[in-house]
Amino acid sequence: MKMKHIETVFPALAICLAFGCQTSDTAYNSQKPPGSKVSYSTMGSFDRRHAAFNDLVPSDAKIEKLAEGYEWSEGPVWIRDGDYLLFSDVPMNTVYKWKEGEGAKPFLKPSGYTGAKARGGEPGSNGLTVDREGRLVLCQHGDRRVSRLEKNRQFQVLAELYQLRRFNSPNDLAFKSNGDLYFTDPPYGLEGLNNDPAKELRFNGVYRLKPDGEITLLIQDLTFPNGIAFSPDEKALYIAVSDPKRPVIMAYDVQADGKVSGGRVFFDAGPLAPGRKGLPDGLKVDNAGNLFATGPGGVLVISPQGEHLGTINTGEATANCAWGNDGSVLYITADMYLCRVQTKTKGKVP
Repeated sequence: MKMKHIETVFPALAICLAFGCQTSDTAYNSQKPPGSKVSYSTMGSFDRRHAAFNDLVPSDAKIEKLAEGYEWSEGPVWIRDGDYLLFSDVPMNTVYKWKEGEGAKPFLKPSGYTGAKARGGEPGSNGLTVDREGRLVLCQHGDRRVSRLEKNRQFQVLAELYQLRRFNSPNDLAFKSNGDLYFTDPPYGLEGLNNDPAKELRFNGVYRLKPDGEITLLIQDLTFPNGIAFSPDEKALYIAVSDPKRPVIMAYDVQADGKVSGGRVFFDAGPLAPGRKGLPDGLKVDNAGNLFATGPGGVLVISPQGEHLGTINTGEATANCAWGNDGSVLYITADMYLCRVQTKTKGKVP
């Protein structure tokens, strides 16, 4: 989700990767030549509300700015094969690749809208992940689908319709260990949001896509379902709701058949909202079950019991985060920035 609306009009471009991509994007990063030691500027602060926060985020932690100049950065995912990070710039319809010592470069454009008709809004890819084979899977706002990027640089559509109706704009996604893919479908990729005449579904749902292509609607009563993640034992599914009137993180029990039940408010971010930028958006879980969830102020760190332990204050509207490197580095997309924090905990790297 993008917290500030920017109209961006551009022509559809052919798919391209990394070094073959020509782009006029002005994203900036202050990297030195490959192999040299890079010193990054820092931003933000840390709100340490509970002693347990210090067990997760070291006292000397810093929020390092790795790259900047994006319209709205989103959907980071670490790629093991190559040791680099991919992330979306949603309005600019581009996926960027960031690698230590090399900086951020365009990796894929178009990333979420491949149509020929110029449009504004938020057309690009949003949430990103990888499957068991290490292939990139994207939530494509403009094309209103979930797709996989193949080795031939073409998109393989995985999910586009529910009961013969097009999705709104798939936003974020998470694989279960059995290969089932769970994803959210708010209206943020539609230029008119819920009032867009092209909206074909009356609700904003959460779905499961099985490897055989079967799609199941799991949840349809959330106003703006957004970020999505499983607990380490996969017994709980967390959904961030980016509704300014009710900014919450929901928790659901995952049943044996993969469906969910027992929806309940896990964390209410409403009291934190006044005076702080951002709403519940992307989230990840560490190996101990603590949530690192974007929300008012930055990244909220929440215990498995729902207690707010502290906040990684970016000072910006913060979209998403992801574990990288050996699982101890948290990469954060915060408005125009890509940044990171070295933690004392670890999370699962896809």
